[in-house]
Amino acid sequence: MSLPLSKLSFTLLLSTALLGACSKEEPAQPQEQPAKTEPAPLTGKIDRTRAGELLPAVNLIDPAGKQLNTGALSGQPVLINLWATWCAPCVTEMPMLDDLAGEYEGKLRVITVSQDLQGAEVVKPFFAKEKFKHLQPWLDTETELSTKFGGGVLPTTVLYDSTGTEIARVVGGYDWSSPEAHALVDEAVEPAT
Repeated sequence: MSLPLSKLSFTLLLSTALLGACSKEEPAQPQEQPAKTEPAPLTGKIDRTRAGELLPAVNLIDPAGKQLNTGALSGQPVLINLWATWCAPCVTEMPMLDDLAGEYEGKLRVITVSQDLQGAEVVKPFFAKEKFKHLQPWLDTETELSTKFGGGVLPTTVLYDSTGTEIARVVGGYDWSSPEAHALVDEAVEPAT
């Protein structure tokens, strides 16, 4: 017996969410955000298989139209997080990334890049509601950076050293408040001599 398409889609979406990551494909119709209950599972693991790759150059914009070229970020370690408002593990990570940005202020730049196709229309209210102290809302409505990173899974977070060289990445939700996360960031901020 086969499942109707809507039940199959729901089953696939639920399976992905339970794995602690989201497909970068946004729902066809804007969906209401569910009431906050339990945080999404954080099952991402540190992956060093692409260490040594250079940060791709992509133009991002903020809701006011200010541009940021990721290729011009060398000189300071950077943590780039690809996320979306509809991705539960992404939303769970955001406060931790805000805290991390505060802890490493002046030593590490944390850049959260929304992959929401609706751009500022959904990201601006999300940031207003959450009142982040250290994060800025960068937009990539064409999902160009996601394509360059490969994989298409959200959240994807990549850590670069001050030369723009990848140290490691995490695909899926991750506990950015953990000692393991701080040890990873310290590799970029305080490189071994």
